[in-house]
Amino acid sequence: MSVGILGGGLAGLALAALLASRGHSVTIYERDRAGGKLRREIVGGLSFDTGPSLFTFPGVWRAYLERLGEADPLALEPLTDGLGTHHTPFGAVPLPVPPGHPLHSAWETYRAKVQPLAHPIVALLTTPPRLTDPVFLRASRTLFGVVGPHLTAESWIRAQRMPPALAHAIRTHALNAGLSPADAAALYALIPALVGAEVYRPAGGMGALLNALLEFVTVRGVQVREGAEVTGIKGATLTLNGGELAQHDLLVSAMDPHRLAALRGLPAVSPTSERTVSGVAIYAALPRAAPLPATSVIPPSDFQPFRTAIRAGALPPDTLALVHAEGRRLAVLLTAPATARPLGLDHPWVRAQVERVERTLGVPGLLASADDVQALTPEHYAAGGHPGGAIYGAALPVWRGGPFHPQPYRLTPRLWQVGTGVHPGGGIPAILGGALMVDTLLARA
Repeated sequence: MSVGILGGGLAGLALAALLASRGHSVTIYERDRAGGKLRREIVGGLSFDTGPSLFTFPGVWRAYLERLGEADPLALEPLTDGLGTHHTPFGAVPLPVPPGHPLHSAWETYRAKVQPLAHPIVALLTTPPRLTDPVFLRASRTLFGVVGPHLTAESWIRAQRMPPALAHAIRTHALNAGLSPADAAALYALIPALVGAEVYRPAGGMGALLNALLEFVTVRGVQVREGAEVTGIKGATLTLNGGELAQHDLLVSAMDPHRLAALRGLPAVSPTSERTVSGVAIYAALPRAAPLPATSVIPPSDFQPFRTAIRAGALPPDTLALVHAEGRRLAVLLTAPATARPLGLDHPWVRAQVERVERTLGVPGLLASADDVQALTPEHYAAGGHPGGAIYGAALPVWRGGPFHPQPYRLTPRLWQVGTGVHPGGGIPAILGGALMVDTLLARA
């Protein structure tokens, strides 16, 4: 069977390798270059991997490799500081909380409550959500046993009566869904305990994952057409830039669902209040190694005004900032509303957030000392087809989040979907797990 995959990001590449392994003839159409949000940029002579910055839930990666019949090429290295130090208004909190820390006992209590889900989480991330599937049902029952009646991350955290500093740090991980704690599914309050100390980065950087997927598709004969923008879809026929027509037996979209709808001639506009967050990603080449740990997290000082601003499409008074330092490389990732704003380095809000980061970490003027700095803004992410630059696509009700995927896999008999539009949140595990799910469903179709 001839399969056309629309979008050469991680999801499109991962699924292409799986389908080609089962004997299908697969072509990927990518408007830019393969990799999607994960790519390598040169700043000040240094190479930076953009996109996902942490590799978690390695069991999903192992499940993917097992289905492909491939050995692991990544050489994953554990990060000694795990999820990093979270600089909350109530004090600094390293996650996981180490023995001897004043919050260690509270952390262990929290971790014990989440522990029953440690094994089933991989099943939830890799098994199609079907009520007829006993694996999915068992894993779902375990999830509901942990979260109880709490639909949102905020509701679950409040019910645990944690010390304020630990609760604030854990709230931060609701942003793995691109939403505030009051809007994210309860599952996202469990992520710090589920990830625990298993936070990795490939020895060759996150770009090694892209290289591995490109190798997997190449050896299986997948054709990757970079610079081939799809401008229209009718049935299983694609119109490409330049007017070329491409016919396939089956199409799989790894695009944002809104962009896909527009290509099909359907309404594609989503109000700002229905979008997940966007971001400003700042990459700096420093003159010398930064005096910082590998990962630092600066959450909003108060999640309620943060939520209000994001939902209104306004710039929050202070925002979530992730800081990654490796030698002379510095990456500062700021959460922003998905309004396609050109929030460059000279924008007053960006400058204020950078100053807050530097002040919190005790490194004033660090970014100003850089040899070279570049930034990717919501405008950049919007150019990739995400409405307003929403990194996780549409914001959906909590009962449709997490493993209970919001979009149908099969839109028409000859058009399927994969990627973050179908499996929002969760980063690399959700993307790889989603590719496994679609591969499973296509094999049964």
